[in-house]
Amino acid sequence: MAPDTGRVGTGGDQAGRVVSARSLSRGFGDRVVLDAIDLDIARGEFVALLGRSGSGKSTLLRALAELDYDVLGSGELQVPANRSVVFQDSRLLPWSRVLDNVILGLPGRDAAERGQAALAEVGLAGREKAWPKELSGGEQQRVALARSLVREPELLLADEPFGALDALTRIRMHALLRELCATHTPAVLFITHDVDEALLLADRVLVLQDGRIVSDRTVELDTPRTHSDPRFTAQREDLLTALGAFEKVTA
Repeated sequence: MAPDTGRVGTGGDQAGRVVSARSLSRGFGDRVVLDAIDLDIARGEFVALLGRSGSGKSTLLRALAELDYDVLGSGELQVPANRSVVFQDSRLLPWSRVLDNVILGLPGRDAAERGQAALAEVGLAGREKAWPKELSGGEQQRVALARSLVREPELLLADEPFGALDALTRIRMHALLRELCATHTPAVLFITHDVDEALLLADRVLVLQDGRIVSDRTVELDTPRTHSDPRFTAQREDLLTALGAFEKVTA
C-alpha cells in the first residue's frame, strides 16, 4: 500500500454528516486492513460496528480518531475536530482523583463545575474525590463516559467499552449510554462483538469483513427494545448470518 496521500478534514458537513469517508484504506506493509471503505455517519446517529477479530474494526476507529499516524493508507476522510474516544478499559490516571480524571485538559474556569455535572449525569455525584482504585469496573467506565461527554463531542468513538463488565452491569450501562446519547446527541461509532448489544443500542449496524463493509442495516425496533420482539430475533439472525456464524467449520 502506498503512503497516505489522502485528505483528512475537520468540521461539519452541509448534508448533516459528521463522518464522511471515501475509499478509505489502511494497511501494514503489504497487508490491507481497510479496503476502500465508504462510510457516512449523520449527526446524532448511533452506529454499531460488528466483525470478527482481525476484520479491521479497531483500525477504522483509530482512523476516525486520527490516531493512526503510523499506518499506511489512502482515501478521503472528514471528521469533526471535537471528538472523544472511550476504550474497553477506563484508562483513568490512578494518581488522580475522579474529578481530576474527568476534567483532564478541559479548558475554562468552569471546568470543575462541568465535571461535577457530568459525574452527576452518570450517577457518581459525591464521588469526585474518590481514587479510581476505590471504584468498581462499572463505575470506572462511567467516569470514562463522563470524561468523554463533558467535552460535548460531535463524534463519540467507543471501542468495546462494556466488554469487560459482567452481564448485569452491562445492561445498566446500556440504559445509561442510551440516556446520555439522547441528551448530548453525538454521532456514535460503537465497536462490539455482541450482536444483541448492537441491536439494543444502535440506529444502524455495520458488519466489517476482511476490511470491507459487507452489511449496512437500519435497526427498526420499537423503544424500549426487547429480546422478545420477533423483529429483534429476525434481525439478530440476519446479522449472525452476515458474520458467518452459521457457516460450517471445515478441516
